[in-house]
Amino acid sequence: MPDPAPWTGPLPRLPGGWHEVLGPHLESSWFRQLWGFVQAERAGGPVFPPEAEVFAAFEHAPYDRVKLVLIGQDPYHDDGQAHGLCFSVKHGVDAPPSLKNMYKELATDRGIAPPSHGNLEAWARQGALLLNAVLTVRAHTPNSHKDRGWERFTDRVIDVLNASSQKVVFALWGAYAQKKGKRIDTSKHVVVTAAHPSPLSAKQFLGSKPFTAIDDALVAAGHAPMRWEL
Repeated sequence: MPDPAPWTGPLPRLPGGWHEVLGPHLESSWFRQLWGFVQAERAGGPVFPPEAEVFAAFEHAPYDRVKLVLIGQDPYHDDGQAHGLCFSVKHGVDAPPSLKNMYKELATDRGIAPPSHGNLEAWARQGALLLNAVLTVRAHTPNSHKDRGWERFTDRVIDVLNASSQKVVFALWGAYAQKKGKRIDTSKHVVVTAAHPSPLSAKQFLGSKPFTAIDDALVAAGHAPMRWEL
């Protein structure tokens, strides 16, 4: 199937002050090609998250309030899960395995009992940008929107934060997220790494105290530590 034509209709407007720093990229030919692809995919069947929630991470963590970036990979691909924040699911949806492992480690690391839900909006509202590298996915088809342009868009997100005068902590869990680290000026910002919390690497993640590492880095950068309770 040939690539869809570049999108000529209305383009999305990013919330939370992000449009002022990223808007020119949305006018580019490569983003129009990406948006045309996503619209063609939606015309052919369900795509997650719903269009109104694709940029939810930016809405909950406005540009001038970001102190922490946590990078995921691909949105959840089953019904009702993805809502625009990496690792997070909507209220009433069972926590997926990676999130369950995060909760296990949160209990061990910070003594916080696992919550009864998987919605991480409370973290985002504290200035945590919960950013997937790819922002959409075809229903029930993991990585179906990989290498279509979202990675380039999220690189631009990292670039504008890297250029920011405010110190930002980047939490890069797993090899995929850590590839983004090459874009970050570590003389200005702080990068903390850990294994990915997925079942495939849980043995390395559990017990590594990644939440303590994030809080220590935030304090060193002049920010308040996270309130992890949900």
